[in-house]
Amino acid sequence: VQLQASGGGFVQPGGSLRLSCAASGRTFSTYAMGWFRQAPGKEREFVAAISFSGAVTEYADSVKGRFTISRDNAKNTVYLQMNSLKPEDTAVYYCAAGEKYYSAPTENDFGSWGQGTLVTVSS
Repeated sequence: VQLQASGGGFVQPGGSLRLSCAASGRTFSTYAMGWFRQAPGKEREFVAAISFSGAVTEYADSVKGRFTISRDNAKNTVYLQMNSLKPEDTAVYYCAAGEKYYSAPTENDFGSWGQGTLVTVSS
């Protein structure tokens, strides 16, 4: 599956952004999807994941209550709604696809990756 992330940009603290990740190739609904991020000088970290149907979601503690992952299997797209953004959310955000959904997912659970979209939160 090929993934194309979009929606990044510059936003002030407290603002919102919605990231999108469009998938093409194999049937989208057969993939678990995830979002990861990599801040400057740091390792890539898990942000959120969603199961095949969207019934199960999981979040990093740092974004719980602020970010929401969702998917539209008819549009082959997964979203990450980010609210109450903080400067520490600044990072390149990557979407990823995996053939199984694992609890407490890691990078190794996802075999396909998008190119990343930059989110900058600053006043």
